[in-house]
Amino acid sequence: MSSSSSSPGREVARRLFASEFNDIGYIFTESDDDMAPNYALLPTGAKANRVFFVGTLTDTEDVGSDEEYWQARVVDPTETFYVYAGQYQPEAVRMLSKLETPEYVAVVGKPRTYETETGMVNVAVRPESITVVDEATRERWVIETAEQTLDRLEHYDNETNDYARMVDERYTTSLETYREEIITALESLDEIEEADNADDSSSSISDAGTPGEDAESTDTDDTAIGTEASSTAGTDGDTDEIVTRDVNDESDTNADADTDTDADANAAAEQDSF
Repeated sequence: MSSSSSSPGREVARRLFASEFNDIGYIFTESDDDMAPNYALLPTGAKANRVFFVGTLTDTEDVGSDEEYWQARVVDPTETFYVYAGQYQPEAVRMLSKLETPEYVAVVGKPRTYETETGMVNVAVRPESITVVDEATRERWVIETAEQTLDRLEHYDNETNDYARMVDERYTTSLETYREEIITALESLDEIEEADNADDSSSSISDAGTPGEDAESTDTDDTAIGTEASSTAGTDGDTDEIVTRDVNDESDTNADADTDTDADANAAAEQDSF
């Protein structure tokens, strides 16, 4: 995945973790033009017309009444992105209607805020594209998003950065919160690696067999050989046939299931990521 890219006429999609995304509470324009793009004010001192994230699709539901209107939840190492797709997002609707959960997905979309009856502001994503990806893509996204979030924090200066000044005026969350979320996200990758190593160790132990069974097999084989020698020495030319059997029936166990990867879908995610 490249660090950033854009199509003609389209804004660059920002990488950010769900914890920061869910703290967005202000949408603005920078022009009086009717066609001027809307921007979300990111708490780390930047603007975003489009966002890009990768996570685990944990839930999908058609909550529409007269027509399809899909709600989905995508979880990253920090929190949950809420995704809503209707008649104006036909490709996203098609994907959400057929996807099984859980599944790693890459999503590109636009942030939208909604005010509740109690006056609270909630934020969600209106998806432009949803693509199935593999675990490696998800891990790269976590690393690159951590790097870009840290870069925004390091350049946060309310004297030279207009968006940082806007954040100071409108948001109250401490910037230290997002530094902690970066650590949380990166530590989650270590936990996944440790879990994979534990699975590999369990598989190796299973393949090696049980020590008690190996000892029992050896004792049985030694007894059979001793019986054969005694029988041969104690007879006048007659040979007792001793049939020995392998009593240690081994079976290899593979504890890790192979994951099918849709190469075309993954390539599409790479192309639309930034």
